[in-house]
Amino acid sequence: MTDHDATAHCCAEMHASRRGVLQGTALFGAAAAIGSTVVTMAPASPAAAATQPAPWTIVVLSLRGAADGLSLVVPHADPAYYTARPRIAVPRDQLLRADAMFGLHPAMKPLEPMWAAGRLATVHATGLPVANRSHFSAMEEVEDAAPGSTLRTGWLNRLLGTDAYTSPLQGLSIGTRPSAMYGPEQTMATSSSTSVRVAGASALNSSDKRFASLTQAWSASSTSMGRGMQAALGAVADYAPVLAVADTTSSYPSNDLGRALATVARTIKGNVGSAVFTVDHGNWDMHQSLGTSTSGWMFNNVTTLATSIAAFFTDLGPAAGKVTLVTISEFGRRVVENDSSGLDHGWGNVMMLAGAGVKGGKYYGIWPGLATTSDADLSVTTDYRSVLAEVVASRTGASTATVFPGFTRERVGVMSGQ
Repeated sequence: MTDHDATAHCCAEMHASRRGVLQGTALFGAAAAIGSTVVTMAPASPAAAATQPAPWTIVVLSLRGAADGLSLVVPHADPAYYTARPRIAVPRDQLLRADAMFGLHPAMKPLEPMWAAGRLATVHATGLPVANRSHFSAMEEVEDAAPGSTLRTGWLNRLLGTDAYTSPLQGLSIGTRPSAMYGPEQTMATSSSTSVRVAGASALNSSDKRFASLTQAWSASSTSMGRGMQAALGAVADYAPVLAVADTTSSYPSNDLGRALATVARTIKGNVGSAVFTVDHGNWDMHQSLGTSTSGWMFNNVTTLATSIAAFFTDLGPAAGKVTLVTISEFGRRVVENDSSGLDHGWGNVMMLAGAGVKGGKYYGIWPGLATTSDADLSVTTDYRSVLAEVVASRTGASTATVFPGFTRERVGVMSGQ
């Protein structure tokens, strides 16, 4: 039995989350749903009043299922790479922006202009300090970003807690709200801009009788549900200016990631106070049939990723000057391909950073070298929190000790001023 056979049956765990079931209500207060929009709030305070939007925006793009960083950014100069992957390796002569050690997967072509302009970079051999090959457990550990702590909050919620530019819409998840957003700070989740609505209402303000009556009905309630509904109605009303922004979804690839990033861009241009966004892209759990450099599962996923990110930054226009996007995945894949032309659960991975503050056009990280034993991993030489902390310090000025408690970051150098 191969490692693939032993692990494939358990990978359904990545599609469910204990926290997703809890929805944070027991730990963090009320959650209210209006249509397909979910707003959560702290248990002891009403919805925060909107203020001046943050002068920075961070978009966290999660590659769910454990993307193979050795395919995304290929260590072509490490001889073990080609020995370990006789069927699925990306040929050296097909790589983009190759330097003496690394090169980008050829499906990254849409992102080449950003690389050339110094607005895109990668950090290799990143990850958790100790290997964790369970999708469920690793996702939670990565998104809590406080291993060994009793904290039950996510790092993005802690970041929002340090933000002086508080808004009811400060944190917005497109799709499922990840563990990184859990905590006392109010956040919202929605499937799209048009899903932010109130059933039966034609406007998201008091001019609509349906909306006004709901607002009046819940205004005096001091229950958890009442506070949740007040927060939800207030957040939906505050989101209304976004709907006046042109919908540019048609300029993106016609897939879930393209539509999600279109919603993020529209919200940013609506200037309603959203400072942190989360978006998921999957599935990257390629235990079998990964494909080649020109076709198949990996090629298709990388194409979707690259075309969607490129469309996103083009769509943002002048607003791109305040937006930093970072990719993250729960862990990487094994170095050696398995008998099914796929890759089993590994350890180290690669992170991509794009946009404001990124010192791009360069590969960062300390390369540990690869081995070709059947259980060989890419070792982690840079704790992923050092990368995130550098983004936080460079873009927000927040205390990284608060956002990443108990952690001393190492310098990566990928962000300006760091």
